[in-house]
Amino acid sequence: MTAPATGPAGGSGAAARTLVARAAPDPQALRAALDGLGYLTDTGLTTALYLALRLPQPLLLEGEPGVGKTEAARALAGVLGGPLIRLQCYDGLDAAEALYEWNYPRQLLSIRLAESRGTALAEADLFTDAFLLRRPVLAALTHPGPAPAVLLIDEIDRADDDFEAFLLEVLAEASVTIPELGTVRAAVEPVVVLTSNRTRDLHDALKRRCLYHWIDYPDTERVVEIVRRRVPGTSASLASEVAAAVRRLRTLGIQKPPGIAESIDWVSALTLLGVERLDADAADRTLGVLVKYREDHDLVRERGLGWLAGTPDG
Repeated sequence: MTAPATGPAGGSGAAARTLVARAAPDPQALRAALDGLGYLTDTGLTTALYLALRLPQPLLLEGEPGVGKTEAARALAGVLGGPLIRLQCYDGLDAAEALYEWNYPRQLLSIRLAESRGTALAEADLFTDAFLLRRPVLAALTHPGPAPAVLLIDEIDRADDDFEAFLLEVLAEASVTIPELGTVRAAVEPVVVLTSNRTRDLHDALKRRCLYHWIDYPDTERVVEIVRRRVPGTSASLASEVAAAVRRLRTLGIQKPPGIAESIDWVSALTLLGVERLDADAADRTLGVLVKYREDHDLVRERGLGWLAGTPDG
């Protein structure tokens, strides 16, 4: 027996749109709200996030690892007051792992319990909402509100073509069909943010469905501001030295150039060790925070730890 299709609730959808409009009445207000949560944006990213909320339309964020793509979605959820629901993509990810699964152990337990009681248990009794395990996409579509969920589809470039095609259909319809239950449509459509590290090109069909923004490495001044917010008590001088060192390191051609996240981690480590000024010795002791491959360690040491710290004579 199949349940009737679940249609969108006009009241819930209208309430969510009103809430979004109040949270982000214009790009400037959204930027201030993100700033209040510790996420600093520039005009381009602010505008992209604002349009994703108000059009509404999925937003595809591309950029090097560590530039703040995932944090953008997290901050957006904080502004709206809704949950962040994250789907981490990987090679081999299929629709079932993104949508739903049936709780087979619980179904089996119910069957055995019914047998022990001598009661009849129809097949339809086993395929109800009580036995449904919602995976991220379905959880986002069925979130009741009032604030919409932010569905983060992280590193979509790691998934394969079939999953990308499935995702395109879900995003277009904001609904899924569960054979045993019927069609489920979002009462409150989620805000969808996709991220990509550009390990492969995404299909044009998916890109056409989305707004697009490339997040570049921020300039040194912004890195300093971000680091000092994320690691309270950090001196401006240490934050500046770390930002400059990270910028130098990216010119060396290492396998994984460090991003903002590594800059924050490096300052945290230096602060924990009581380092007040970056020098060759401090860089040597904490190089593993930034550089994650043995070959890159050798490359940095060959170039010089004093060069990295900005103290060539050190």
